[in-house]
Amino acid sequence: MNPAGPAANRINTLWWLMFGVATFVCLLIGALVAIAIFRRRGPDLRESPPWAKGMVYGGGVAFPLVVLAALAVLVLHDIGALSDPGNQRLTVDAIGHQWRLQIRYPQQGVATANDLHIPVGQPVEVRLTTIDVLHSFWVPQITAKTDMIAGQVNHMTIEASRAGVYRGQCAEFCGVQHANMIFYVIADPPGAFQQWLSRQQQGPSTPTDPTLLRGQQVFESAACAACHAIKNTSANGRVGPDLSNIGGRLSIGAGTLPNTPGALGGWIINAQTLKPGNRMPPMQLPADDLQALIAYLESLK
Repeated sequence: MNPAGPAANRINTLWWLMFGVATFVCLLIGALVAIAIFRRRGPDLRESPPWAKGMVYGGGVAFPLVVLAALAVLVLHDIGALSDPGNQRLTVDAIGHQWRLQIRYPQQGVATANDLHIPVGQPVEVRLTTIDVLHSFWVPQITAKTDMIAGQVNHMTIEASRAGVYRGQCAEFCGVQHANMIFYVIADPPGAFQQWLSRQQQGPSTPTDPTLLRGQQVFESAACAACHAIKNTSANGRVGPDLSNIGGRLSIGAGTLPNTPGALGGWIINAQTLKPGNRMPPMQLPADDLQALIAYLESLK
C-alpha cells in the first residue's frame, strides 16, 4: 500500500481499481436485496415485476461480462508492462536456500547474502533460481512475486523510485523456517551504490588491530572457514553464506535477529536454538576467542 517502484505502483493502482469495482458491486447487490425484501408485491405472487427480465439479463449477464472483461484487459496489460525488462545495466543472481538468499553480482565479482543493494532509478535484472525446494521472491513495495524453481532460471526486473530499505519475503512455503526467510532490498543513490560496490570488490583488508587480527585467525583455524568464505583470506567455504561484509548487513540468520554483537555471539554458539533446522552447527569457543571473532566479523563492512 506504499509503493516505492514503478512495478509496485502499477500493481497498487490496479488493486485500488479492483477494490473500487468490488465495493460498488457489493453495494449495488446489497441495495437490490434490500429492495427485494421491503418492496411489496401485488396480490398475485405469480406475477413478475416488469423489470425482472432486464435485471436477469442486464444485471446478471451483461454487467458482469463487461466488468470482468474490462478488468481482464487491464490485468493483461499490466502483466505485459511488468514483463518489460527496461534499460537494464546491472544483473544480479538471487539463489534460494533453506532458509536464506544468496546474492551474487556476477559481472562485478561480488557475493553477499540476504541484503540486495540496487541503485535508485535504474532497472536491475534479477535472475532467480534455487538449489533446494521452491521459493518465491517477493518485495511488496517494489515488485510482484516471482517463483524460484530448481533447475530453472526465472528473470525479473526490479526498480526503486526512492532510496530506502524494503523488506522482502519468501512467498512460497519452503519448510519449518519459511517465516524466517527474510531479505532486504537496499536502494541507494547511484553514487552511494557505486561506493558500496567498490568496497565489496576490494574486500576487507588484513586487520592491524590485535583483537581483530586474533578474530581473523580464529575464523580461519576453526570450523568457520570450512563453510564460509571471506574475501582476501584463506576461508573459501561454499556451504554457508559469504561473510565478506557480514558486519554491514541488517540482520543475522536471514532476518531472524538484528545484526548486533550479542545476537551474532548467540548465533555462533548455538544457532539451532534461534532458528531450528538451519545448517549452522553449534560452535564451542573459548570466551576470548569468541569475543575476538565477534569483533572481527562486525568489522567486515
